[in-house]
Amino acid sequence: MSNDEIFAAAYREHYWAVSRYVARRLDGRTSEVEEVVAEVFTVAWRRRADLPGAPLPWLYGVARNCLANAVRGYGRRRRLMDRLGNDDTAHGRQVVMGPETEAPGAWVHEALARLSEADREVLRLTAWEELGVDEVAVALGCGKRAAAMRLHRARRRLRAEIDRMRPTLTTGTTATKEHHHG
Repeated sequence: MSNDEIFAAAYREHYWAVSRYVARRLDGRTSEVEEVVAEVFTVAWRRRADLPGAPLPWLYGVARNCLANAVRGYGRRRRLMDRLGNDDTAHGRQVVMGPETEAPGAWVHEALARLSEADREVLRLTAWEELGVDEVAVALGCGKRAAAMRLHRARRRLRAEIDRMRPTLTTGTTATKEHHHG
């Protein structure tokens, strides 16, 4: 197969996986998702000679870089909007949700939000994208041992954050569970 055919096959096979990867990280802002996914496959086309036999983790690595560039661009746009005074947050119209409106499992997202971006990404690659450590290494552009260590540390830090938050979580649930099992 030629590089063009390899690219075409990777595009057909992995377009939706890459789209989901990007959408999860942009909270489904559709037009921006499409822009970033188009950029991912533009880079993949330019570098089609480098496409590995199992291209998905490699494509995730390209997507990470494209997202980083896009987020920097959004940051510049947001600062411009702030200066122009068009941003809701500049006018104090932020909606604050009360604890009763919290979605189920929101505390997991809160615990994740307290981690570094690097920790969040290694956890998302294994949980959302269901990559193994070898594939995580490709997506992150590091060795397998480094990927395994990053994952181990990220899981440990997430557990620590969850434990730290536990007193603020609904106290009745842990007591009930202990009562039923004891």
